[in-house]
Amino acid sequence: MDIWLEYAWALLILIGLEGLLSADNALVLAVIAKHLPDNQRTRAINYGIILAFAFRFAALFAISFIANVWQVQAIGAAYLLYLGLKHVIQARFGKKDAHKEEKPSGSAKGFWSTVGKIALADLAFAIDSILAAVALALGLPDSPFGDFGGMDGGKFAVVVLGGIAGLVLIKYAAGWFIKLLAKRPALETTAYAIVAWVGVKLAVITLAHHDIGVLDHDFPHSTTWTIIFYGVLVAIALLGWFSPANKPAARNAEQP
Repeated sequence: MDIWLEYAWALLILIGLEGLLSADNALVLAVIAKHLPDNQRTRAINYGIILAFAFRFAALFAISFIANVWQVQAIGAAYLLYLGLKHVIQARFGKKDAHKEEKPSGSAKGFWSTVGKIALADLAFAIDSILAAVALALGLPDSPFGDFGGMDGGKFAVVVLGGIAGLVLIKYAAGWFIKLLAKRPALETTAYAIVAWVGVKLAVITLAHHDIGVLDHDFPHSTTWTIIFYGVLVAIALLGWFSPANKPAARNAEQP
């Protein structure tokens, strides 16, 4: 196969992969931004994605560090587990008044803190997708562009273009999810449950690191774990979608 056809095919696969991975990411970003006024939500998501792209681009230069230092993966797992479980537990056991702080706020402090949360959440999500993208790119033949960022220049370009496509998909999907959340409020808790489950995925990757060795090194990429992960992910999404809290009567009953 011609080298450029291989690169084009790999890029198409990577864009498709990023599209699949962007769904849960976009839902989480929509939840983080939903408390802002309408005129600030889109700006917050846009700024957060710009920061996230800068973080992802920088991460590519440190990919060997991210791939080989388990503490980085562990921090990402811990952050996602904290973010997800905190909101799930609050939604399940917290008082109704606990959500007052989520009401729209026009303050600059609230806006920029939301931008920071969006960027941080995307960076945590990105660890796994960056590793997957680099693994895919490394299987390509060397290009005539020399080295860049510690990788072959052509392979680096494929990863960057795939990441850009993923962030574009996240941007538009997040806007759609914000509208969906207004119709199906139970999806907010579902989104954070998905965040926690992705945190479990990063924890599995950490435990399978060669310096930890609690799990087999190949387990995170095995068919068994892939089926388990996506099976649970789909189950969480279906539970949220068909939750009784989404029914009009339930929503009306919750209003004061």
